[in-house]
Amino acid sequence: MKKPRIFSLGCGAQFGYPSDMWIAVIYLWVINGLTLLVFGWDKLRAGRRKRRVPERKLLWLAVLGGSPGAVLGRWMFRHKTRKRLFSYYLFGILGAQFVLAYALITQTLPGLK
Repeated sequence: MKKPRIFSLGCGAQFGYPSDMWIAVIYLWVINGLTLLVFGWDKLRAGRRKRRVPERKLLWLAVLGGSPGAVLGRWMFRHKTRKRLFSYYLFGILGAQFVLAYALITQTLPGLK
């Protein structure tokens, strides 16, 4: 019998993860990659004095799950670092997502309480 490789998408059930978990993992990778690219694109457009991506759209990408990508984009591109209100919103979103993730994990996995 052929066993699945450890990094294949079909091995989730073998290690105790439901198959829907892989969909969430892929979604988070995609949204964070997209958010990082949009932050880089916005920084590039800012340097060329072209039309920019609105801050509201950048924050919505963070709300949809791309907050780690947004924080990484701020650091990598040194982008939106002077905007204090934007930083408050972004780190507020990141903190709320960590609290939500912790609450979901502790309810799902009883050993972490």
